[in-house]
Amino acid sequence: MAKVLIVDDEQMIREALRDALEFEGYEVEEAANGVEALDKIEKEDFDVVLCDIKMPKMDGMELLEKAMGLGKDTQFIMISAHGSIDTAVEATKKGAFDFITKPPDLARLLVSVRNAIDKTNLVQETKVLKKKISKKYQIIGESPAIKRVLEDIDKVAPTDARVLITGPNGVGKELVCRQIHEKSQRAKGPFVEVNCAAIPSELIESELFGHEKGAFTSAIKQRIGKFEQANGGTLFLDEIGDMSLSAQAKVLRALQEQVITRVGGDKQIKVDVRVIAATNKDLREEIKKGNFREDLYHRLSVIVIHVPSLDERKEDIPLLVEHFLLSIADEYGTKKKEIEPEAVKLLQSRSWSGNIRELRNVVERLVIMAAGDTITASDVQRYGMN
Repeated sequence: MAKVLIVDDEQMIREALRDALEFEGYEVEEAANGVEALDKIEKEDFDVVLCDIKMPKMDGMELLEKAMGLGKDTQFIMISAHGSIDTAVEATKKGAFDFITKPPDLARLLVSVRNAIDKTNLVQETKVLKKKISKKYQIIGESPAIKRVLEDIDKVAPTDARVLITGPNGVGKELVCRQIHEKSQRAKGPFVEVNCAAIPSELIESELFGHEKGAFTSAIKQRIGKFEQANGGTLFLDEIGDMSLSAQAKVLRALQEQVITRVGGDKQIKVDVRVIAATNKDLREEIKKGNFREDLYHRLSVIVIHVPSLDERKEDIPLLVEHFLLSIADEYGTKKKEIEPEAVKLLQSRSWSGNIRELRNVVERLVIMAAGDTITASDVQRYGMN
């Protein structure tokens, strides 16, 4: 049941609003002034606050400002007999959901309350979804090697420095990039990922920079590229070592000048993008072979973060296994399986060429194939050592 707080110094108005809201099935509380209301808002969670503006002790605008500072999801609907466009604009700027003049039209008021509750629910659902996303990209481990990575992330994230993430396949380079983005000032901006190895060389420039209609045979309409899509946020260039030399030249220009040009166009488009790149290749060796531009390497590698292989951090395997058991149970909607200590030791004893990705697959296989509620050492020997 949605909860509404009525804040007004006139008792008759509070009673009239209470009757209308309770008839609609809302749980209602009252406050006679801003000070009393702020105390209630601090102690309880309300979906909507109906707030008068002219009140003794603390007016509605001051209450709105102080309540917004609490970081709650409550929506404010301001009500005033002295309504004006300027007052409505000021209330909206301070975070009010709506502004209604006195005496309020009850039908209009109830519609506004319903819409405000919908917004509150949407905000809360978005927060839950963001938490789930953050959990999905959580970096698990307490080994010295992974602690160094986490320390580097904390240092570089608040800056706009470009980062090159290195390490073999399956170690979680994308997780490092996600963490940098989420801890940066660009966290509210877009996060756009491009797998350079998965896109044919003849299409990579169109993918990154977009193209104009008619730029080539299949360009039947204009396309916005990844650089433009990531404007104000972070662009993750995964497996950049596989990018063609012609695309490398254009990326270098984009980094130097913060402008791009769509394929088939001549207009320069300014972009504000933080580029983070990742590779499983030794780019210095690729430079010697003539496969990678040295000037681009230096542009990308302002900060280099190396993600260790799983074989370099085997002490993290128990934590990773527990994390995967929880996430797999959540994904399948089943009870979490336990695992014997001897089974974990067996997993620690083997080599992991596929790194974290391979370990996750093995744990999922064990969850499916193990007969009981506990994964045993014999289960690991049978299903997890190949």
